[in-house]
Amino acid sequence: MKAAVFHKPGQIQVDNVDDPGLIDPTDVILKVTSTAICGSDLHILSGAVPQAGNMIMGHEFMGIVEEVGKGVKKLKKGDRVVVPFPLSCGHCFFCNHGASPHCEQSNYKNYGPNGNLTDQKGGALFGYTDLYGGYSGGQAEYVRVPYADISPRIVPDELSDDQALFLTDIFPTGWSAIDWAQLKGGETVAIFGSGPVGLMAQKAAWVNGAGRVIAIDPLEYRLKKASDVNHVTTLNPHDVEVVEAIRGMTEGRGADVCVDAVGFEPERTMMDKFKATINFEKGSMKVLDMAFRAVRRGGTVSIVGVYGSTYDNYPLHRVFDKAITIKQGQAPVLNYIDKLITLVEENKVVLDDIISHTLPLSEASKGYEIFDKKEDDCVKVVLKP
Repeated sequence: MKAAVFHKPGQIQVDNVDDPGLIDPTDVILKVTSTAICGSDLHILSGAVPQAGNMIMGHEFMGIVEEVGKGVKKLKKGDRVVVPFPLSCGHCFFCNHGASPHCEQSNYKNYGPNGNLTDQKGGALFGYTDLYGGYSGGQAEYVRVPYADISPRIVPDELSDDQALFLTDIFPTGWSAIDWAQLKGGETVAIFGSGPVGLMAQKAAWVNGAGRVIAIDPLEYRLKKASDVNHVTTLNPHDVEVVEAIRGMTEGRGADVCVDAVGFEPERTMMDKFKATINFEKGSMKVLDMAFRAVRRGGTVSIVGVYGSTYDNYPLHRVFDKAITIKQGQAPVLNYIDKLITLVEENKVVLDDIISHTLPLSEASKGYEIFDKKEDDCVKVVLKP
């Protein structure tokens, strides 16, 4: 089959690889009909998230069940399903306590309680390095899906692939950021980053009753997308002092909720890069620091952008003095996906309006290039095997 394969930093190409096969009785083989490139994939492409060997990429995918293991009870050949990005066994302590991204069974080689930089990680993720299980991803014609009775969800017939695809990751991730803040209604929510996850967090904020949603991004084309599809207030840090602008909208207090949907690879100056080098840091936490300053006292900061190292000068004093609540981590997709499918089915939220490019899988390298370099006003790339 054809698949988008990571070879080394800077090189992802479409190769001919062996078809996947059933390994465990609870596996299915999925014929992929749609898959997407995620911002997290770019961390692997850049080398910021390390991967030593070749790996099939992709954790956002859906398709048709092609083969079914003998132990699978809920799916049959021909079912059309969407697959959440974390692998969950469904029966360990964390899976039983609504924390499936911390599954104790799926990442059997590198799981542990410490969460170190290079070992003792959480549960496995599709197509996201050997540290997170080494499972082949879905940017391919076929993919093996373990624990098939636990995570995959059958897609309603009336939903197109484009309408359903983002239930795999970016919509549940954006939803998590807002759900963690437990909005009561009328809050001001400031979302840093208007890439795919930021755009989804904006949608989730409106659905959950926000009174004002503010989008912050240094790229005008992404702010335009946010304004066009989500009807938010936009701020460009090249044009305004963002923290002061947010305080100006909130009687000096700051936003009730700030969401960091950027993570450790924001737009950086040479001084930022120099500081990171001398402190042995990956990227920067400048966006997170801005969120800490922009949130009101007693407010909530949700972190759904990826961070991959320790950071010097973490502003613990500010977090303590302002009594900021911090919620963060991989989205517990299984806690939300059934509700989110219903929201899409009932047209209470639209997900496919962020797609800017649809390409055949054979052009995955081009998709990575334009997404990584932010060319051609690229917001979200969908690949069709």
